[in-house]
Amino acid sequence: MSQGRRLGRLRAGLRRSAGSLGQDLGNLFARRRLDEAALEELEELLIAADLGPRAAGEVAERLRRQRFEAEVGPQEIRTALAEVVAGILEPVARPLNIDPTNRPHVILVVGVNGSGKTTTIGKMARHLVETGQRVVIAAADTFRAAAIEQLQIWGQRGGAEVVAREVGGDAAAVAFEALERARAAVADVLLIDTAGRLQNKEHLMAELAKIVRVVRKLEPEAPHDVLLVLDATTGQNALNQVEVFRDVAEVSGLAMTKLDGTARGGVLVALAARFGLPVHFIGVGEGVDDLQPFEPGEFARALVGLEGDGGA
Repeated sequence: MSQGRRLGRLRAGLRRSAGSLGQDLGNLFARRRLDEAALEELEELLIAADLGPRAAGEVAERLRRQRFEAEVGPQEIRTALAEVVAGILEPVARPLNIDPTNRPHVILVVGVNGSGKTTTIGKMARHLVETGQRVVIAAADTFRAAAIEQLQIWGQRGGAEVVAREVGGDAAAVAFEALERARAAVADVLLIDTAGRLQNKEHLMAELAKIVRVVRKLEPEAPHDVLLVLDATTGQNALNQVEVFRDVAEVSGLAMTKLDGTARGGVLVALAARFGLPVHFIGVGEGVDDLQPFEPGEFARALVGLEGDGGA
């Protein structure tokens, strides 16, 4: 996808977040001095926009150092805010690297049901196949018939092999069979879908631990990545989900979906400030091309409603 098309989709996807935050910034800074009162109001505004207290405080402090007591208008604040947000996001913007020495590179995908996890796997598989990689998908969320069917459809459309069993089957057995198939086919990537029921954390922990234990019988270093898929519409609850899955699955990176369906896109900044986990992908729509690599400068400018790439 060209950079222009990607930026267009990103801005369109973040329109709700940008519109809400941009309007509030316009109301707050219709030309005023960036004094302590203004900074306090700005910090409250950013917390309300789901950047979270820590990120909001860091933004306010950086702006205090850079522009304190200066006369500022909405556009200047947006530009300065985008620069600060990009600075917070820069350390976590890391692509998901597929190691060609792993055949296959095993990616365990976790997240609560409804987060967009299964769709994200399908889109990832499609992109990987389009770049010439051989992909196998393990439909190991065996508690949801819809998840199995959805992956089978994605596999048929995208040219990835899908390994599935009956609903209610042993998730670890599905993962093991998929790894056997992937090794036999000398596949580049194995994507393992998993159940995401948080109502019983102990059961979730046991199931994920069993999957890892079983695949390590064949591939001692697997999984090579554990990708947590988060739904942006849940706002600050996404932080709680990171804590749970980090405890049960040793999460190595994040993908955030449904940024087009919420005014709470700022939660990604809160996640970066609090956890520092790599953000590999963002989802800004339903189409296959709407799962994008995470670009912090583009995201920051789109979040605050700035047009143009600003050199970012």
